[in-house]
Amino acid sequence: MRTSLTSARRTRTFALASAATVALALGACSSSGGGGAGGGATGGGGGDKIGVALITKDSSNPFFVAMQKGAKEEAGKAGNIDLTVASGKQEGDDQGQITAIENSIAKGDKGILITPMSTGVNSAIKKARDAGLFVIALDTPPDPANTVDITFATDNFKAGTLIGQWAEKQLAGKPATIALLDLFNDKIVSVDYNRDQGFLTGMGIDTKDKKKNGDEDKTGKYKDGTYTIVCNEAGNGAEDGGRSAMERCLTKNPDINVVYTINEPTAVGASAALKAQNKTALIVSVDGGCAGVKSVKSGVIGATAQQYPLKMAKLGMEAISKIATGGEKPKTSAGLDFFDTGVALVTDKKADGVDSISSDDASKICWG
Repeated sequence: MRTSLTSARRTRTFALASAATVALALGACSSSGGGGAGGGATGGGGGDKIGVALITKDSSNPFFVAMQKGAKEEAGKAGNIDLTVASGKQEGDDQGQITAIENSIAKGDKGILITPMSTGVNSAIKKARDAGLFVIALDTPPDPANTVDITFATDNFKAGTLIGQWAEKQLAGKPATIALLDLFNDKIVSVDYNRDQGFLTGMGIDTKDKKKNGDEDKTGKYKDGTYTIVCNEAGNGAEDGGRSAMERCLTKNPDINVVYTINEPTAVGASAALKAQNKTALIVSVDGGCAGVKSVKSGVIGATAQQYPLKMAKLGMEAISKIATGGEKPKTSAGLDFFDTGVALVTDKKADGVDSISSDDASKICWG
């Protein structure tokens, strides 16, 4: 989660190449949401199909919908993969993912691709690996990282750092009154603390324990000014949750002028809450889906960090197919405990010293 791109051109080239590669995947396969199962023989040798389960956090967030689509296309391209698509009912549904993992074991799959909900699914993942399944995490590195065989993910700390650096430049030394709209307040998830703590680090705020949200000083100095953190509120990654979380923050301090959001649905909800009270703020987020890029274009979101779920799904499907047929296991990126699938800052208000791409460029490589 610590690699960086050296220029906007390099970021753009990398992202376009990733998108072009993923676009080659065509076809269809059997699938269902909420713990469904695919048909056909499973296994890894001879003419048998390779059983793979993709288990996302939910089947409604555009990010996970795009990931499911990418996995189905890759399975159709491969021709020898029997794909099952399943998910929790919503963010936070550990049991839904556990049930899907158990179903995959019982079905005799060769591998599982999962966006782990929280540490609450770790024991079920261990059970799958003990049963001989190769387990790959997508998007959300588990805690600890070796809970799975490998993770294909965005450097979420870097994503947070980029939007924090951008926000700091936009403030230009003005006092920052900050709302932090996180994912959960009752679960520990790496994507949650990495983005939050990355944002604060980018602002130049001491985060103390980088694996814990909310332990930083509530007032102090950021890089070029003073700050006040009004709230850490959970929006559960959803638009309605983001709106409610923002409303709670505004009751604590109506003068919030910087809003960090865990993802773009949360950002849209936060914007609606601000608009309802005739207020404005600098909103930053992470995702880079097509809807989010449009929100950058329209000015609802000032900057977002774009990630690439189609690439994650493609790499995961390829890895399990290779392993099941005797190929080599994938390796992590140099210096990291996961494979970094890339990130790019998207904004139409460039900041000195912070690499970015425009919303027009991002719209050519977005998803959803």
